[in-house]
Amino acid sequence: MPASGVITVTTDFGHQGPFVGVIKGCILTRFPAARIVDLTHEIMVHWPAEAGFWLSRAFAFFPAGTVHVAVVDPGVGTSRDILALEAGGHYFLAPDNGLLAPVVARCAGARLTRLAALSLARLNIANPSATFHGRDIFAPVAAELAAGRCQVADLGEPVGALVPSWVEDPAIEPASVAGVVITIDHFGNLITNIDAALITRFRLPVVHAGNHAFPLLRTYADTQPGQYLALVNSFGVVEIARAEHSASEGLGLSRGAPVVVRDGTDHA
Repeated sequence: MPASGVITVTTDFGHQGPFVGVIKGCILTRFPAARIVDLTHEIMVHWPAEAGFWLSRAFAFFPAGTVHVAVVDPGVGTSRDILALEAGGHYFLAPDNGLLAPVVARCAGARLTRLAALSLARLNIANPSATFHGRDIFAPVAAELAAGRCQVADLGEPVGALVPSWVEDPAIEPASVAGVVITIDHFGNLITNIDAALITRFRLPVVHAGNHAFPLLRTYADTQPGQYLALVNSFGVVEIARAEHSASEGLGLSRGAPVVVRDGTDHA
């Protein structure tokens, strides 16, 4: 699979301090022609599930051969592994802490490799700090992959399993689908992990969260400002919104809040 020269970076670092910039600097030092895209640096700190959700939903919008680096790594410096993944025509680098599980679940034929110290040493990657593997391991490996100077198979040994996601898949029952709020966007919309395909069987889907029920509409303007609604968003999952307001603030709900979709025509 030819590399595209594009690298995306996803972290929970925010924009306070030089950490994101230093990662980019290390990439460019090794591969000056790299084209680096910030996917997001606003992942909730220490919660790989949100990073995995966004990565699994966003990677297909990039050219084949893109390298996706995701550093949400509360176990940095411990014995946790780092994984390289080939899936869906793309490359991924992330700690083995459940972050990559959603990507693997959506991509048949995914191939996993556990990074090995000896393989890294061949790339002149040695003696990483205990607290900044994004700079000392992820960035140089991403640069080498994106430049086409190495393949995933060169980085270590293949593995057949990875740490599962911290968030369980939605529970599917005959009359309902139950999931959680997986992320909240800039507008305060509550984005769930419930895929639209799971609710197409319902004739009149109604979304329940925080002791409230919301009709499933097509878009934000299909109700009056200040009113709540649910919809299937542009990434193909159920979302709870408040027209021209923040649903998160109005409902007092955050990541991890349970959400259930039921068929409003089912009175059983």
